[in-house]
Amino acid sequence: MARLNVTERFHGISFPGHMHTEKSLEWALRFPFQETDVIIASYPKSGTTWMQEIVTLITRRGDPHLSQTLENWVRAPWLEQNYCAAVLEASSLETRLFTTHLPYHVLGPALQGSKARVIYVSRNPKDVCVSYFHFHKMANFLPEPGLFQDFLNGFLGGTLHYGSWFDHVKGWTSQTPSTINFLHITYEEMSLDVRSCIKQISSFLGCSLTAEEVNSCVQHCSFSTMKNNAKINYTQIPEEILDHSRGSFFRKGRTLFVPHSPALSLMSTLALNSSCFTGEVGNWKSTFTVEQSDHFDSVCKRHDCSPERREKPAEEQGNSKGTSPNLHSA
Repeated sequence: MARLNVTERFHGISFPGHMHTEKSLEWALRFPFQETDVIIASYPKSGTTWMQEIVTLITRRGDPHLSQTLENWVRAPWLEQNYCAAVLEASSLETRLFTTHLPYHVLGPALQGSKARVIYVSRNPKDVCVSYFHFHKMANFLPEPGLFQDFLNGFLGGTLHYGSWFDHVKGWTSQTPSTINFLHITYEEMSLDVRSCIKQISSFLGCSLTAEEVNSCVQHCSFSTMKNNAKINYTQIPEEILDHSRGSFFRKGRTLFVPHSPALSLMSTLALNSSCFTGEVGNWKSTFTVEQSDHFDSVCKRHDCSPERREKPAEEQGNSKGTSPNLHSA
């Protein structure tokens, strides 16, 4: 099913018709979640793929075999996309990991009363906007982005595919542990200290890891490792769907320092630092003009949102212990 030029409207939001149908979206809203399910929720270009890799590695105790042999959209399918039901039926994985870009007001009712664990990933909206703009250039199932100013207007107005960033983030992050089993992690936190985030996420999932297993997770979720992994870098997607001549799914990276600890040998620390890269934070500054940045800030202020705001540490959020059974995969 190509439908590359089709837009599916659902609950007032536009979705790419290539991957979404009214039937698949309705199916997601009626999905019977299990207490051991894990859901990664995010607005597009907020660190979704990175979190898919981190959670996969955590549930496999740092073993990269699954990440290297099974596509990320198969091991962590998008709940609302038209292939999810078939993937779920064919899957033999014990821990069901899902991904979603649906806003809370759409998917939330299906999660009510469930013990499924939700990890929400957010990112500085200026970086989201720039990354999403470049993704539109290569994704043939999304409209042509046009000039950045026009795209920026669509982003701030909430008229792009997947709707308003502001509504999406506020909808999910306003939830409390009494509403859903919830953990909020920011892209900036992962960029600053991915090791601590891995520990926080593993605690939330009830997956206690050894120091060696944490080290393996850090190594295999590095930017350079993911960029070179065909199961996660989307190079296997046909050119008519993703035009790889117009961009790369992993566009930029920067070195992320991993401090030495007694659990690591000096050589291991050096090796991790040589391979630990992540998407660049603050890259929006190379695209935005001063006027565009000031206008963006004024819109954020109207939405009671600061794009530069640092979120509180992940360990202070959600309900990290004792909420549902251990999630280790066999």
